[in-house]
Amino acid sequence: MKTEKIIDHIVNWLKDYATKSGQTGFVVGVSGGIDSALTSTLCAKTGMRTLCVEMPIHQSANQVSRAREHINQLKKRFANVTNVEVNLNPVYEALITAVPEEKEDPQSDLALANTRARLRMTTLYYFSGLHRYLVAGTGNKVEDFGVGFYTKYGDGGVDVSPIADLLKSEVYALAKALEVPQSIQEAAPTDGLFGDNRSDEDQLGASYDELEWAMKMSEQSKTSDDFSGRKKEVFEIYTRLNTVNQHKMLPIPVCKIPVHLL
Repeated sequence: MKTEKIIDHIVNWLKDYATKSGQTGFVVGVSGGIDSALTSTLCAKTGMRTLCVEMPIHQSANQVSRAREHINQLKKRFANVTNVEVNLNPVYEALITAVPEEKEDPQSDLALANTRARLRMTTLYYFSGLHRYLVAGTGNKVEDFGVGFYTKYGDGGVDVSPIADLLKSEVYALAKALEVPQSIQEAAPTDGLFGDNRSDEDQLGASYDELEWAMKMSEQSKTSDDFSGRKKEVFEIYTRLNTVNQHKMLPIPVCKIPVHLL
């Protein structure tokens, strides 16, 4: 992989898109994870204004500290980077107080997790509208097009997706080249939506390396019958998630009215 050339390509693509769309910069939600760290660094390298936004909602302390370490490092390296922290705890608490309690429903935790992501999306678009910035997405290829591991109209609600054609291993390669803090490079990937330390692998049932493999096998038209043991298990996990999350990856279905009814 030609890491430096890929970095230059993404940076030029971001700059060109923002310029042509008449926007003045980028806004990125920074979580303390590798994807948002890479995305914000790529945006910073454009030389255009880049606003890093922290949006804690009962976050674990290590996620918060990694996000701040990254932002402080980025601001020292790039004069065009600014930051702001928006404490969404009161908003989140007000919302869950207002809606009917469904604590016994097994889907309650997931619904609340997705609600966090959607509150953050709304916050990013506030700053986007305020400054004429593009909201830069932080999803990678496995998440966005493989297993659909993101929140519809949450972290999936963005203007541009600079790293969505990169596998997770490629994200790490670019992050290393761009000197993203070591603490972030070594941290277990997590979406941070549940207020605890559960990792992405805990939720998905497979590591990103395993899912990358399964994605490549699927693209080669393999089936679960082609594998056994752990490989079969991982391939079935990937296939199931890819299937149930198609509603996120496909355009919104539109009910077309037959001509004879018009």
